[in-house]
Amino acid sequence: MTETPPFTVLADDAAYAEAVQLAVDSAAAYYADGTSTLDDDAYDRLVRGIEAYERAHPEAVLPSSPTGKVAGGAVVGDVPHTVPMLSLDNVFGPDQLADWVTGLERRLGRPVTAWSVEPKLDGLAISARYRHGRLAQLVTRGDGAAGEDVSHAIGTIVGLPDRLAEPVTVELRGEVMMTATQFEEACAKRQAHDGTTFANPRSAAAGTLRAQDRPYTCELTFFAYGALPSPGDDSELAVRLRELPHSRVMEWVAGQGVQTTASTAVAGIVAETLERVSERVAEIAAARAGLPFGIDGIVIRCDSAADQAEAGFSSRAPRWAVAYKLPATEKITKLLAVEWNTGRTGIIAPRAVLEPVKLDGSVVTYATLHNPADIARRGLMLGDSVTVYKAGDVIPRVEAPVVHLRTGEERPIEIPQVCPSCGDAIDTSQERWRCVRGRQCRAIASIVYAVGRDQLDVEGLAENRIKQMLDLGLIADFADLFFLTREQLLGLERMGETSTDNLLAALERAKGRPLSRVFCALGVRGTGRSMSRRIARHFGSMQAILAADAEAIQAVEGIGPEKAPVVVAELIELAPLIDKLIKAGVTMTEPGWTPPAEPGEPGGPGEAGEVAEPGAQEAAGAVTLPLAGMSVVVTGAMSGPLEALTRNEVNELIERAGGKASSSVSARTSLLVAGEKAGSKRAKAESLGVRIVDPEEFAVQVSAFLTPSP
Repeated sequence: MTETPPFTVLADDAAYAEAVQLAVDSAAAYYADGTSTLDDDAYDRLVRGIEAYERAHPEAVLPSSPTGKVAGGAVVGDVPHTVPMLSLDNVFGPDQLADWVTGLERRLGRPVTAWSVEPKLDGLAISARYRHGRLAQLVTRGDGAAGEDVSHAIGTIVGLPDRLAEPVTVELRGEVMMTATQFEEACAKRQAHDGTTFANPRSAAAGTLRAQDRPYTCELTFFAYGALPSPGDDSELAVRLRELPHSRVMEWVAGQGVQTTASTAVAGIVAETLERVSERVAEIAAARAGLPFGIDGIVIRCDSAADQAEAGFSSRAPRWAVAYKLPATEKITKLLAVEWNTGRTGIIAPRAVLEPVKLDGSVVTYATLHNPADIARRGLMLGDSVTVYKAGDVIPRVEAPVVHLRTGEERPIEIPQVCPSCGDAIDTSQERWRCVRGRQCRAIASIVYAVGRDQLDVEGLAENRIKQMLDLGLIADFADLFFLTREQLLGLERMGETSTDNLLAALERAKGRPLSRVFCALGVRGTGRSMSRRIARHFGSMQAILAADAEAIQAVEGIGPEKAPVVVAELIELAPLIDKLIKAGVTMTEPGWTPPAEPGEPGGPGEAGEVAEPGAQEAAGAVTLPLAGMSVVVTGAMSGPLEALTRNEVNELIERAGGKASSSVSARTSLLVAGEKAGSKRAKAESLGVRIVDPEEFAVQVSAFLTPSP
C-alpha cells in the first residue's frame, strides 16, 4: 500500500474554508517577500488536507482553493511569460515516487527512456532573458502565466553573468537564493541598518530580489535549471534546445558561463532505472546537511525531450517531472525562555527553551544561542515566533524571529548581570561572556573533563570523588591530583587500600599520556580533541607551544586569525597549571618527536639566522606515512582490529599514520572508513566519488601504527 503523508484533517466546510483562506494568505506572503505565517512543512500539510477534503466533498470546492494552481493562486504579475512557468507536483516517499513513475509510463505506453535527477533548490524561480548574449530582463514566476520585472537586481546575482559566452538570444530559468555566507552578510547589513534581521535565507532572497530602495546591497546566487529558445525561433540553436535531452541542455548552459549544480556535491545525473533514481535521491538527501545552500527536495524528470513532449502538461505542472520532497530542516515555533549556563572554562552560554516542535524526525525543545551579542543581533524576544533549524542536521539552532508574527506581547530577554553559577562578576570584554573566576567557577567540570577517557583517562575517578576532594581543599585543579599522597586518599570516606592503590596507579599511567591528550585536558577554548592533536603534532613539545605567538599558532591547520590570539591568551592563563603538570612529571612531548638539534650538529639549523620551523621534522618524514596528506573520516561501528578502539583512538591512529581526522565528508575528503550502519556519510561519500574502505581493510593499511598511544 502507498504510504500516505500526514496532512491537516479538516472536520467540516467551515474548517475547509478557513484552511483555504489561510493557505492563500500564506502563499501570497511567501511568494511576495518570503514571509509567511506557516513554515514549508505546515503549508504542505495544510494543502494536502485541503486536497483530501476536496476529494471527499467535491461539491464544496471553493474557487479560491490553492489546489491545482501555480503558487497557490495567490500571486499575479504584469510581464507575460513566453512559456508558462509551472509548479511541480510533489511526492513524499519512495512508494509515491514509484506510483508516479508507473502512472507516467502507463500514459506513455512504454518505459521512460532515461531520468534526470537534480536537487530542488530552496529559492525563487526566475526567468533570465538574454538578447544577443546580453542579460536584458529578469522576471519572477508570479502566477505562472506572468511575473514581476526585477531587472533592477541585475549585477547583484552570482552565477548569472551579464554576458553569455555566445551572442545568442535565449531564456534561462533557474532559482535565485542566498548561500549561508550571503545570508549571514545580509543579516549583518540589515541589523546595522534597522536593528532587525531576516527570518531565513529564502525570505532574505525574496525581499532582496524585489528591493529597489534599500541603502545597502545584498548579494544573491543563481543556479540554472533549464533553457528555452524564443517562441517562433527556428535557428539552429533553438532547434537543438528543443530536441536535446535535458542533461545536454544543462551542459550547454554551463558552457555559457552560467552557474548550474554541476560544480556542486549534488550535481545532476542521468539514471537509466528507478533503482538508480532512488539511489541518487538518497545520495542528495545525505549531502544536504553539508551544502552551502538550501535544498528542499530532488527533481526527477524525463531526460528525453521526446518523452517530455509526449507526456505533456496538466493545468499547473508538467506530467514528466516531479519534486521528491525532503523532511523539513526548519520549523517555526515559540521561544518560551532563555536559560544561562556556565561551562567548564567559565564561558556563560544562553540556551533557548522552545515550544516542542518536530524537526527532521526528532522533537526539539532546546536550541543553541551563541552569546548576548548574537541575541541582540538577531533581535530575539521572549514569546517570539522563531525559525529553528538543524545545524549540520544535528544541533538545533535558533535562526531568527519571525517579526511579522509578533503580537505586541513579546518581552525583552533578561541578560544576567552576574555569573549564574557562582554569582561573581562577568567579564563582558569579548562577545562570549565569561565568569571572572574562569575555570575556577566550574572547577569540578574542568577536572571531570580532564580525567575523561579521551583526555588523561584516569580510571576509577568519579565525579563524586572529585567533588569530595574539592570540598576538603585537597585539590583546586586537575594538576593537584598528581601530588595527592596515599595518606590523603586513605583519609577520604569509603576509600580503602585497594581503591587508593588503584587510583594512584591510574594517576601514574596518566602522567605518560602523549602531549596531544595533555593539551586536550587543559580545555583550551577554541580547541578540542582533533585540534589538540594537530597542535601537538605541529609543535612537538609543550615548550614550543608556549613559546609560539599568535602568528605561529595560526600556522596550525584549522586555526584562523580570530582563534589564534584566543589560544595564546588561554595558554598564558593556564601557565601556572602547566607549570604544576611539568613539576608532577606529566609528559610534555608527542610520541616520535625529538628536540631540534643544536646549531652545527647534523640536522641542526644552518647558516646564521636560520631557525628550524616547529613541526618541520614531522613534515620532512611525512612522505613515508601511509596516510600522508589525506583527510580521513570514520563512520559506523568499527570491527576487526579497530573494534576495541574508541572513536577518538581511531582518530589518533589516523593522525599517527600521517593523516588528518575529520568528522564530516566533503569534496576534500580522501578516504571514508565505513563500518556497519555507516548511514548518510557513506551516501555522501559515494555521491562525491570518495574512496570507501571497511575497517578491516583500513587496519591493514595502518597496521604499523595500530599500537595505541599510552
